[in-house]
Order: sequence, then C-alpha cells, then structure tokens
Amino acid sequence: MKKRKICVVIASRVHYGRLKPVLEAIKQHPNLELQLVVGASALLERYGNITQMIQQDGFTINETFHMILEGENPITMAKSTGLGILELSTIFANLKPDVIFTHADRFETLATAIAASYMNIPLVHNQGGEVTGSIDESVRHAVTKLAHVHTTTNAETSQRLIKMGEDPKTVFITGCPSIDLAKGTDLSVTKNVLMNYKGVGNSIDITQPYLVVLQHPVTTEYGNGLQQINQTLQAINELKMPTIWLWPNVDAGSDEISKGIRLFREQHDPPFVYFLKNMHPEDYLKLIANASCCVGNSSSFIREGSFLGTPAVIIGTRQQGRTKAKNVVEVDYDKQQILDAVQAQIRHGKFPSDTMYGEGNASKKIADILATCRVNIQKRIQY
Repeated sequence: MKKRKICVVIASRVHYGRLKPVLEAIKQHPNLELQLVVGASALLERYGNITQMIQQDGFTINETFHMILEGENPITMAKSTGLGILELSTIFANLKPDVIFTHADRFETLATAIAASYMNIPLVHNQGGEVTGSIDESVRHAVTKLAHVHTTTNAETSQRLIKMGEDPKTVFITGCPSIDLAKGTDLSVTKNVLMNYKGVGNSIDITQPYLVVLQHPVTTEYGNGLQQINQTLQAINELKMPTIWLWPNVDAGSDEISKGIRLFREQHDPPFVYFLKNMHPEDYLKLIANASCCVGNSSSFIREGSFLGTPAVIIGTRQQGRTKAKNVVEVDYDKQQILDAVQAQIRHGKFPSDTMYGEGNASKKIADILATCRVNIQKRIQY
C-alpha cells in the first residue's frame, strides 16, 4: 500500500510544542510519510530558532522557508502572510503532499491554508471551533472554511464547526495533542533544567517557589502593548518572587512588549527575574507544571495548565471566550488586579487535573484520521 504523504508546517515554537506528538505519530504510522516544513519565526534566533531542537528530536526537515518581515506591526503582519503564501505554494508544488495538516489560528496557519486550498491539496485543520480574542478568532474560523477535514478538542468545538456549515462527517473529536505530551512527560524538575538555555539575568532555582510569565501582544489592540505590559511588570516587581519570563511571539505589537521588558530590565536589573527566549517542549511543560502560578495571556496556561492543575492568572482579552477550567482567574491590564490575583492563586495552590482539552491520546487518533479520511476538495455548506 502506498503511503499517504502528510505535510506539516511548523512556523513557530508553539507549533512545535503542540504538534510534536502528532509528528511522532505520523512518523510511526505504517501508512503515512511525514513531510516536515519549518519556517517563519521558528527560524529566527530572536524568537528561539528551533531547527536544531527539531533535528535532535529525530525529525528530518524537508524544507525551510522565510516569511517574517521586520517591524512586528499590522502592515508587516499582513505582508508576512502574503510572503508565506508565496513561499509555501512553491514548497507544496515541490513536495507534492497528499494531505496538508495545519494547526490553530496564526497568520502562518492562514498562509498555509490559502496556499493548500488554491492548489487543490486536501487540508486538515486542528483546533478549529475554539473561541478567543484578538485576530486569532477571525483567522481560526477563516481556516475552518478553507479546510476539508477537522480534528477538534471536544464536543463543544465540534458543534461550532457543524453550526458553521461544516459536514459532520468531516469533523472528528480527538482532543489536544499538547495534552499527550504533558501526560507522557516526566514533570519532575531539578536545579539544572535551566542550564541548557542561554537566558538573561540571575538563574532561578526552580526547586523553590517561582512564577512563569508569558504575555503576547494582542493584535487588535495594537499600540497599547507597552502600557499593558508595564502593568504586569509593575505587579511582578512588587511581588519580588523568583520569576521565569519568556519572550513574546512575533505578532504585531511584539516590539512594544519587548521594549517594555528591556526597559524594565535596564532600569531595575531585577535579581529575581530570569528571561528566556524559548525552551524544549518537555522542559516548558516541567516549568509550568511546577510553577506556583503562571501569569500572562498564553493559551498554554489554559490548555496544558488545566490538565496540570497549575494556578494561572490570565491578563486582558487575548484568551477572552476560551473554555477555561477552575485553575484560571481572569483580570484586566491592571497592576493591582494582577497582584491580588497572583497572591490568591499562590495561596490556593494546585487545582485538580481537568481533561476538558483531552486525555492524552489525541495524536494517534489524528494520525489514524490522516491515514484513512476520505477528502472531497469541493466543499459545500451544509445548511
């Protein structure tokens, strides 16, 4: 039997963290051949170039591509999407995949979906039907309408896709593959976990209580990023608790967030904060699993955090509307609200594990769907 060629595009550190179990499942499946394409911010050193990490994990990178324009503003974000379509369409023409698998709701995902759909290549979309804030909400649903098959987190997200007119026969509940990684990782930590990474600041002893902070820009609130991150910085500065702070993503407004962090670092030289660009997916899970509290607006604090039971304080509108477990408290961009919420979450401690985002068996389900699904590239709305 001829193996079905599955092309997966990894365009950021979060893509790899979420999809590593899927890549392994595709690689191990007897009826599938993995074609791995890596590009965009995943190749950029300032966002933590992950190509070496991917190769060390045993994956072969078939193609790489560049699409990120400098500026991190709405114009460069739109133009980067266009460049992504240009680059990926050439790569898809060369690789000739049978199916393209794409993930979530980023501008790189939209570029992948547009290139695939115009080239009549069947597109399978992971994590459609979810609800959030920012431009991600619009992108996610746009990709849904371009995709031919959908692998979803739960029944609620599947029903949203069906209400959007997707054929129920093309919608499969699998759970989130990032939960597979959390379930299969030894989450215990030692003092040397951070030694493999070149961060800035005094190293943190993560066998003692600590915070994890990760706050991305909100594209639909471009221009407010500096003011927003300053509220978080002031709260963390007042807490003076050992903190590991990860760099924001490449979205429009990233420069505002980065500027705020750099100014804070230069003006205060905080001895209790350690700044990092990126971590191996398993080490990142260890980090958030053992944190006293996670602070910011990363979906990992909600998705993986719910399974791990880690207390989280979600700031602002980026995750507005996303299904959340009891481990999450939401606050505005306000120093005092952030401070009070973090202190309350620390006092509470660990929450029970919640499986709303999966039970740790999504990747095998996804690989089986990729191997067996029948795809009709001519879509028709179902109402």
